[in-house]
Amino acid sequence: MKTIKILIIDDSSMVRKILSQELSKDPEIEVVGTAPDPFIGRDKIVSLKPDVILLDIEMPRMDGLTFLEKLMKHHPMPVIIVSSLARKGCEVALRGLELGAMEVMAKPGESYSIGDMSEQLIHKIKAVANINPSRIVAPDNVQKKPIISSNHALIKTTNKIIAIGASTGGTEAIKEVLTRLPVDMPPILIVQHMPQYFTKSFAERLNSLCALEVKEAENNELVSPGKVLIAPGNKHMELRRSGASYYVEITDGPLVFHQRPSVEILFNSVAKYAGSNAIGVILTGMGRDGAAGLLNMKNAGAYTIAQDERSCIVFGMPKEAINLGAAMKVESLRHIPQTLVDLLKKD
Repeated sequence: MKTIKILIIDDSSMVRKILSQELSKDPEIEVVGTAPDPFIGRDKIVSLKPDVILLDIEMPRMDGLTFLEKLMKHHPMPVIIVSSLARKGCEVALRGLELGAMEVMAKPGESYSIGDMSEQLIHKIKAVANINPSRIVAPDNVQKKPIISSNHALIKTTNKIIAIGASTGGTEAIKEVLTRLPVDMPPILIVQHMPQYFTKSFAERLNSLCALEVKEAENNELVSPGKVLIAPGNKHMELRRSGASYYVEITDGPLVFHQRPSVEILFNSVAKYAGSNAIGVILTGMGRDGAAGLLNMKNAGAYTIAQDERSCIVFGMPKEAINLGAAMKVESLRHIPQTLVDLLKKD
C-alpha cells in the first residue's frame, strides 16, 4: 500500500516529535521529514516530495503565511495549518485557508487532547492527500459577492430552518454561499469541521462579509430570521424546540465520524424538530458525516441539496449522501444560494 508522505514544518522540536509519533501510529502515513523553518522546509519539499505539509504559522526567518502564499503560487500542494489556540493565531490561520490551505488544526491544549487531535488530524490528512493541485483555491480579494435579490415580500421564513454541513474546503464554500444571500433569510445553522476557538474567528470573519448576522452559537440560544449560527469547535450543536420557538443546544459527547462538531448530530436534530420546514445542504468534505442525517431530513419532509462533484474540493460527504438517495437536488456551489432563495419563494 502506498503511504501518504508527510513533511512537518514547525519551529518547536516538541511539536515535531509529538506529531511524528502520533502520525506514525497509522500504517497509511509516513512522516518523511521535519523542518524548523520554511527555508529548510522548502529544500525538503524538493528532496522528499511529500504529499501533504503540516505547517505552523509563527516561525523564525519566515512566517507560515508568507511561505504558504509563495508555495501556492509556485508549487501548489495540500497544506494543513497546525496552529496554537491563541486568538491572534486563529485569525491568522483562517487567513491561511483563504490563501489555499486545505484544513486548520489546533495544537493540543488544556481542552483539546492529543488523542482527539491525532484522530482528527489523521482523518484530515487522508482527506487532502489526493487533492488535485488545480482544485486548490487561489487567494481571492475577499470582497463581498453580489447579494441575490430576494423579492422581500415573497421569501418565507416562518418556522423555516436551513441546516448546512461541510468539512474539507468548507470554509470557502460556506463563504461563497452566505455572502450571496439576502438579509431576510430564515435561521441558518452550520456545522463546519473546525477546532475549538477557531469557529468564533470564522464567524466574525463571515459576519464582516455578509448581509446576514453570523455568530458562533451559544447554548440555549434562540434562532431567528436573518441570523446564522455556527457550531462551536469541539462541541456538538443540536436544534431544539420549545413551543413555537427554536433554539440550539451545545453539547459535549464522543466524536461522531471522527468529528466534533458533527454534521450528523445537527441534521438528525433538524429532522426531528423541524421536519418538512427545513432545508438541508451538504457541502464539500471527506467521509460520510451528515449523509445519513440528510437522508433522515429528506424522510422527514425536508428539501435536501448536495454540492456537485465538479465544484467540491473533496467529493466525499456529498457523494455519500447522493449514494444514499438523500439528495433531492445536486447543485454546483455557485448555484446553491439562488436555489435556496427560490425554494423559499415557493408555496
